[in-house]
Amino acid sequence: MVRGRPMPSFWSDTTSPPYSREATPALTSFSDEICATVARIFAYVGTLALFGILGVHLWTQYDAMKTAGPAAGPGWSMDRAAGWHVSDRSHRAFAVNQVDQPDISATYTILRHPEGGRKDILRWTDAGAKPVAELEIYRPGGEWDASSAAGADLAGRMPQIDASGLEAAGIVESKFGTVALLRPLAGADTKDGAGACLAFSKRIDEPHLQISGWSCQGDNWAARRVAIGCLLSRLTLLTSGNEPKLAGLFAHAELKRGGCTASPSDWVTGIENPRLRGTF
Repeated sequence: MVRGRPMPSFWSDTTSPPYSREATPALTSFSDEICATVARIFAYVGTLALFGILGVHLWTQYDAMKTAGPAAGPGWSMDRAAGWHVSDRSHRAFAVNQVDQPDISATYTILRHPEGGRKDILRWTDAGAKPVAELEIYRPGGEWDASSAAGADLAGRMPQIDASGLEAAGIVESKFGTVALLRPLAGADTKDGAGACLAFSKRIDEPHLQISGWSCQGDNWAARRVAIGCLLSRLTLLTSGNEPKLAGLFAHAELKRGGCTASPSDWVTGIENPRLRGTF
């Protein structure tokens, strides 16, 4: 019996063909290139992110260094430069309808504090650029001093330079409830309030809010009480941001909104109401 040549087994041949040895270095080189490219992309993205963070930090520092308050003028307190700065990028949150007074011009300023406080300030001047009224809505942050009196800086904000202090001058009812009225100390104003301004202040606990300001409109105290009542009645909320309690406060206040009419005179709010206790 003649034995034929045995057939070689395909699976038993462990010798790689020449082309496989040539392809392996090429594949390895391509894989290295991909890894290197990915590493460079991550390095570029990280560098851009670092520059972005640095830019935001520098812009924040620049914004914090801006001085507080608008152009110099009577009634602006210099202490606002201490920590407070003008925020030009913030949107207006409040408005007051004054369409019946075309000769009055208004300005809107937003002050922010690094610890979170915000003040929305509306000021009105007449045709001669003379200040006639101011309204400030203060939403405190970490800078808030709970021991401070409501509207403690009102005297410095009012046009009377010689108004070194304020005293109680009764109350006025508003859609936000009872609002305290204040006027310059005796000797700082003339008889029947001619030439003087009347201030007001209202502190609300929930949400934490303080509404204050002053008005010089009117020829006497009674007329200025009416002007303040109208000012508060016309105050509306444009946007509450992320503060649903603020939106709820104004929605509830609108249900109690009244007209701009004088309230009945009594011993507290009457024209000749007595000077109540002490200095404010």
